[in-house]
Amino acid sequence: MTLRAAIVLFALCAATAAQAMVMKFPWPMTPLTERRVEGASHFLATGPFIDGPLEGMTAEGIVHQQSWKVPGGLTTIQLLAPLRQQLLDAGFTTLFECESKACGGFDFRFQIDILPEPGMHVNLGDYRYLSATRTADFGNESDYVSLVVSRSANTGFVHLTQIGANGTVASALESAAEQQPDIPAPDLEEVGERLELTGHVSLDDLVFRTGSSRLDDETFTSLANLAAYLNARPDRTVVLVGHTDAVGALNSNIELSRLRAAAVLERLVQRHGVARDQVSSDGVGFLAPRASNLTDEGRARNRRVEVILVATE
Repeated sequence: MTLRAAIVLFALCAATAAQAMVMKFPWPMTPLTERRVEGASHFLATGPFIDGPLEGMTAEGIVHQQSWKVPGGLTTIQLLAPLRQQLLDAGFTTLFECESKACGGFDFRFQIDILPEPGMHVNLGDYRYLSATRTADFGNESDYVSLVVSRSANTGFVHLTQIGANGTVASALESAAEQQPDIPAPDLEEVGERLELTGHVSLDDLVFRTGSSRLDDETFTSLANLAAYLNARPDRTVVLVGHTDAVGALNSNIELSRLRAAAVLERLVQRHGVARDQVSSDGVGFLAPRASNLTDEGRARNRRVEVILVATE
C-alpha cells in the first residue's frame, strides 16, 4: 500500500468513527419530526437574553434538527443530564447552559431556532437549553450541538440540533440504556455539590428487591449524608423519585416506585430528623432506566431512588 493510499484509508476510517457516535436516550421515546438542510447556518445562544440582541454565534454546515416526546413525569434536569453527559464524554465543551427563567423566558425561547409546534413543545415556564462544541480530530472544523428540553404535565420533550461540516455530531438517538459500573454512595460534600450542580443525586446504596418497597433496617450512608445536608440547609427542598426494574406492568411499577420513594421519605423524617416540608416523593416506574433490564445486574441498578433539588429558598 502506498503512503497516499494509507493516508486516504486512515482519513476514511477516522470519518467513519466520527459518524459512528450514537447518543442514547435512557428512556422510551417517540420521534416527533425531523429537518435536515445542507449548506445552512444556525444561530447558537452563548448567553441569556437580558436586553437587546441575544448573545450567540452562527455555525455553518449541515444543520440536522430532530425532536422527540418522552412519556412520564421526568423533570427537565432528568431529561437533560444524561444527554449532556454523553456529549461531554464524546469530547464536547459546553458553550452555554440555562433554565427557563435564567435563560430569559419568553424572549430567549423565541430567539432560538427550533422546530415549531407540534414538532416541538416548549413550556415557557419549564425548559432548559444547552449549546456545545468540539473540534474534529482530523482537521480544524468544529461540530456544534444545541439541546432544548421541556415538559408538560405528563410528557417530556427533547429537541436536538446538530451543525457539522459532515453532519457527524450524532448519527442517531436510540432508546437504549447502557449498563454502567456501580457508583459509590456520595459523601456529604458531594451530595450538596451534585444536587446544586446537576439537580439530582441517586441514592445508590439503597437496596430494593424486585416487587418490594421495604428498606432494610440499617443505616444507609447516602440517607445519613442527605439528611445532614438538608438539616444544614433548611432552605433546600427536594423530591424523592422512585424507580423500578421492568418486571411487571407499568401501572403496578409506578405504584411500587411511589411506595419506595415514600419509604425513603419516612426514613429521612423519622430516623434522621429531616423536616417533612423539605421533602416530597413520587415515582416513575421503569420509565427512566439507567441500565439494561435484560440482566440481573441492570435490573438491580434500576431499582433505586433519586433525589431531585426543586427549590432553594
